[in-house]
Amino acid sequence: MAAAPPVYVYSPEYVALCDSLCKVPKRASMVHSLIEAYSLLDQMKVVKPKVASMEEMASFHTDAYLQHLQKVSEEGDDDHPESVEYGLGYDCPATEGIFEYAAAVGGATITAAQCLLDGKCKVAINWPGGWHHAKKDEASGFCYLNDAVLGILRLRQKFDRVLYIDLDLHHGDGTGDVTDVGLGKGRYYSVNVPIQDGIQDEKYYQICETVLKEVYAAFNPDAVVLQLGADTIAGDPMCSFNMTPEGVGKCLKYVLQWQLATLILGGGGYNLANTARCWTYLTGVILGRTLSSEIPDHEVKL
Repeated sequence: MAAAPPVYVYSPEYVALCDSLCKVPKRASMVHSLIEAYSLLDQMKVVKPKVASMEEMASFHTDAYLQHLQKVSEEGDDDHPESVEYGLGYDCPATEGIFEYAAAVGGATITAAQCLLDGKCKVAINWPGGWHHAKKDEASGFCYLNDAVLGILRLRQKFDRVLYIDLDLHHGDGTGDVTDVGLGKGRYYSVNVPIQDGIQDEKYYQICETVLKEVYAAFNPDAVVLQLGADTIAGDPMCSFNMTPEGVGKCLKYVLQWQLATLILGGGGYNLANTARCWTYLTGVILGRTLSSEIPDHEVKL
């Protein structure tokens, strides 16, 4: 029997909401347009995302934080005196409608996770997701809601061991020291691999494969959440790594060969055209199609 096609979480309303995020304006529609232009949608099952309920968001975030976020979102109040303690301000401005945006992204990742839970697919994709810096009671690093955690919690309803792999430039919300191995009950459930600036595909893949091989053997996961932030790609304003989509694609292929239920999320990526190229290329990898990552500029458009 042929494998079920990957699920691609999408609706025009969802993309329009994601486009409004001031740190990555119109990025979501740029990514979607390019995926559509390369006829990749035809090979995927498009699923409309649900909006996360307050209860779903509170599976990780505190009620106080969610209520404050909702309040400032309604008023578009970026100067609320309590906002500072909730991490709102500098890189997480409290703009009007930000709560609706956060609930939409959280809901889209939960929708993708639910498709995996229901056995509708082996791979589910939410490129506008992957906002991994948000804490229980605090926005951080452009992230208002930690949809990666919400996705993991949903998967845990069925899968005992969910492996979270973060290939973003700023992985998780960790400091990245090799001695950071988790705290409390989570001690020794985290592996941090510090990487030098300027790393390129070959060395990055070598590290990725070596570490993931050991992690897989030790943890024996039932499902995977894979965050593929594109701020590692050469030319990103973060200016740290020198990766290409092919290099990230090799890491993705390595994870996919485990043939586990896999939730794919986006994340960072602040050169919008390069991010669209990267995630379109990676969608091709998921579908077993080899695209050129040198997609011409005139094709990366809105």
